[in-house]
Amino acid sequence: MSDAAAGTPTPPPPSPWERERPARAHSTPARAPLSRERIVEAALTVLDRHGFDGLSMRQVAAELGVAVSALYAYVSSKDDLLELMYTRLFDGYAMPAADPERWQEQLRDFARAWRRRLLSHRDMARISMGHVPFTAELLPHVEALLAVFRTAGLPDRIAAEAGDLISTYIDAFVLEEGMWRDRAAQQGGGAASPARPDWHEMAGEMQNYFASLPAQDFPHLRALSGLMVADSSDERFDIGLEIILRGLASYLPDRATDPAPEADADPETGNSAGNTAGTA
Repeated sequence: MSDAAAGTPTPPPPSPWERERPARAHSTPARAPLSRERIVEAALTVLDRHGFDGLSMRQVAAELGVAVSALYAYVSSKDDLLELMYTRLFDGYAMPAADPERWQEQLRDFARAWRRRLLSHRDMARISMGHVPFTAELLPHVEALLAVFRTAGLPDRIAAEAGDLISTYIDAFVLEEGMWRDRAAQQGGGAASPARPDWHEMAGEMQNYFASLPAQDFPHLRALSGLMVADSSDERFDIGLEIILRGLASYLPDRATDPAPEADADPETGNSAGNTAGTA
């Protein structure tokens, strides 16, 4: 008995246009073409997964599913790739126009933003510390930072060093944060571990320990025991930054007032009675 006789409808024959249509190819989607941007993205993925010591051109190529040799059409070496990764941190960031009335606030904003960007990828502080920002892409950022110092009125010698000082502080601070994070991960991934116990618990233990030290031998540790360990990394960072900014501010010329003359100084010349310099 046929299917038709059994009441099962017979499928219609293919239409003319379907007869001419080629069979569908079961192919995989086309792979996105390789580019410098894709290589940098893959490198950041590898960095986050394996850390700086595990970052290699081979690992990046494996992440992209290409041969290592294919990468060298876009980057000349691993150092070149690290520089591109470092430059990527500046994407979307622009220093505001220098304002002498807000220079400290502008530097606080810069430092906090740069710390956040470094923390956005594992071990990025190590890459930052190994690369100077004097490439063509980054020179405008350096220029803008120097403008803040000089517009504020800092002496040129101080302005020339201030950018490196602040950058080194940020890099070192984030590097320490990353080291603690990696130690915790190696001990099981939890926030509390033998390498990195719960911060609040550890802070309390350290403060109690300092407070228990013999007063005759450690008077200052005892006196400062409640302040020696900050409650958070954010607080520690801001305090350290404030120390730097106030130090820089000490180099500003005092335009508001002149130094008070000595009690026996000549009000016209500023010379004291015993100082005959400049007199006939």
